Amino acid sequence: MKLTEREEQLRTEFDRWALAGRGDEMEQHHWPIVQPVLERTCFQPCDRVLDIGCGTGWLVRAIAARIPNGRVAGIDVSVEMIERARRLSSDFQNAEFRTGSVDHLPWSDGSFTKVASVESAYYWPDPDSGVNEAVRVLAWGGSLWILINYYRDNPYCHQWGPLLPVTTHLLAADEWVEIFSRAGLRDVIYSRIADPTPVPEVYTGRWFQDADQLRRFQEEGALWVQGTHP
Repeated sequence: MKLTEREEQLRTEFDRWALAGRGDEMEQHHWPIVQPVLERTCFQPCDRVLDIGCGTGWLVRAIAARIPNGRVAGIDVSVEMIERARRLSSDFQNAEFRTGSVDHLPWSDGSFTKVASVESAYYWPDPDSGVNEAVRVLAWGGSLWILINYYRDNPYCHQWGPLLPVTTHLLAADEWVEIFSRAGLRDVIYSRIADPTPVPEVYTGRWFQDADQLRRFQEEGALWVQGTHP
């Protein structure tokens, strides 16, 4: 399948991230907000789960360990990320990875009982199209959730946009709820997951002005949006 110009841009950027080792950092950075979500997710022994924007596959492996009799798939636009995910996941017989776009998921209708995405949805070329495609591969009664740190209601992340070399969507929680609802999902709700990671006394990175801004960002928390296929 030929990628669009936007998808090619994303692939090029995230291939670069993978080669620079940034994909390997994602689990460390995101686990404090992902763990509470996984604990609240009612996984069933034979669930079929899809992770959209899986990077190096750390979330796929975490879920696969929870449902050894189930199946977990990961998809990412980055070839380099997927190659690394396959190498790191060789011990998991119930995990698989494919390269592709959220707008054209290479699975048939109703293939999964759960679909998840962590820190990916705001990169999607068209959030409506991405959510619609996620719902297409979701079985009746299945659940879809996204978890993102970049959203309009948290003012301490707005400065990320100009720092990123790819286009992003800075949407409010209510806008994500509307997108989920337009896709036909029911019982759509959102909540925030605070990040308990200790903040250094002095912050020297590029994403925040100082340690206080980082602390406020973590206190606001990540946005967790979820809905059910009726």
